[in-house]
Amino acid sequence: MISVKETPPRHFITPQGFAKLREEYEKLSLDERPKLLEVIAWAAANGDRSENADYIYGKKRLREIDRRLGFLKKRIDAATIVDPASVKSTDIKFGATVTVTTENGDIKTYCLVGEDEIDVALGKISLASPIGKALLSKVVGDEVIIHRPKDVLILTVEKIEYIEIK
Repeated sequence: MISVKETPPRHFITPQGFAKLREEYEKLSLDERPKLLEVIAWAAANGDRSENADYIYGKKRLREIDRRLGFLKKRIDAATIVDPASVKSTDIKFGATVTVTTENGDIKTYCLVGEDEIDVALGKISLASPIGKALLSKVVGDEVIIHRPKDVLILTVEKIEYIEIK
């Protein structure tokens, strides 16, 4: 039987998020990994490797770096870069900066970004998060109901913008 190789799932990312992934990949592969290989070679040349902390730690760290590089490579290869500033839409899609009002009257702003860019403190939430999923395809004036474990959150969409996300 012939095996058909599945294509990896695509994921959306902003240009800024993609640049951060590439930067981390390049730092690990061009800077940290080569330096670590030198340390491992030096430690191996010192003799008994079974009790050589530099060698043991170096090999462990090398495995960690190689795993991270593999993960980053897959994410970079599967990335679909979307510049929010180029999106023209009146409803909420990837890259939208959405201002909502809670039922208490609090105003919150969320940026819908890719999984690799989440930063809740800055209001960057994943498109796949409960709030992100609930906001998807809504327009100004829509009410959004989000069921949480202990209560229900009701948001009203006040403003939708497609601007450069910093």
